[in-house]
Amino acid sequence: MLPSKRNRSFAAEWDQQDGILVAWPHAGTDWAYMLDEVTACYVEMARAILMDVERLVIVAPDGDEVREALGPGVDWTRIDIVELPTNDTWVRDYGPITVYRDGMTRMADFTFNAWGMKFAADCDNLVTSRLHEKGLLHMPLLNCRDLVLEGGSIETDGNGTVMTTTCCLTAPNRNDALTRDHLEHMLLERLGCLKMLWLGHGSLTGDDTDGHIDTLARFAPGGIILYTGCNNPADEHFEPLMTMEEELKRFTDVDGNHYRLIKLPLPDAMFDEISRLPATYANFLIMNHQVLVPLYGQPTNDFKACQLIGEAFPGRKVVGIDCQALVRQHGSLHCATMQLPKGSLIPQ
Repeated sequence: MLPSKRNRSFAAEWDQQDGILVAWPHAGTDWAYMLDEVTACYVEMARAILMDVERLVIVAPDGDEVREALGPGVDWTRIDIVELPTNDTWVRDYGPITVYRDGMTRMADFTFNAWGMKFAADCDNLVTSRLHEKGLLHMPLLNCRDLVLEGGSIETDGNGTVMTTTCCLTAPNRNDALTRDHLEHMLLERLGCLKMLWLGHGSLTGDDTDGHIDTLARFAPGGIILYTGCNNPADEHFEPLMTMEEELKRFTDVDGNHYRLIKLPLPDAMFDEISRLPATYANFLIMNHQVLVPLYGQPTNDFKACQLIGEAFPGRKVVGIDCQALVRQHGSLHCATMQLPKGSLIPQ
């Protein structure tokens, strides 16, 4: 049975999964200056993923580096290392986007150009097609290369609705030749969905993705949207996020039902040497039996976020992952992972 009542659908993240895909940090990425610190974060993340009894697929230029970092204390029978070159580790944005079409799981391969040609992407743009060539993924490739799209820029309720942000999908150097209406039509057709919800407000300072939806608002089962809020009028995000909240209140699903909203706290301001970082609790990862939640060394906010996310996912264990290293490169937990729904992986 398909996870959606639609014949062809973009898979919800809480559908049953075979595994999780990550791209390992290495000296050829922007992590070079803090490689030990971020590698420790990836090790913690990997161990948490393996606790869910899912497979972990790791893309890396050098598999031996991964094996050394993870060490002997993990279940290697559930780890697949695929040696491929990568520019960066944000696999959410260039990994396979899974859709169901004609009773079959397929991986949609969109063009990735590093968030509007801001960075190099020659290797990352080929990861999905190269994974297909390696034969690990048990899915035909659905060629969507005529569109530029990042996985972190779209969310689905698994029942025909896609949520995105205007500031990202209509940003320069992505799909400039298309009007918003034309882009919406093409994306809905590719993803097999019926309705697109466009958020017009709410991007976070320091977010170089031009406002990915997975930093702002996320679907949960049962008609829920968890979203980033701000209660401090002195914070620069207060007005944009309040306006975003009003937009979310007006959103309805394909059947005309309003969503139930759960407001997540905004982490206290975090900075690197130059500017504010886009820390957000909305960047959580849903798994079969767990929800991994980014933590930022802020006990009160971290606890509240875990509590609220746990309420939206009853029956799943909430596991916090210290993401203070990840956010230094302006991303977090969801950005660094991509779920592989059931039927995606060749059985071991």
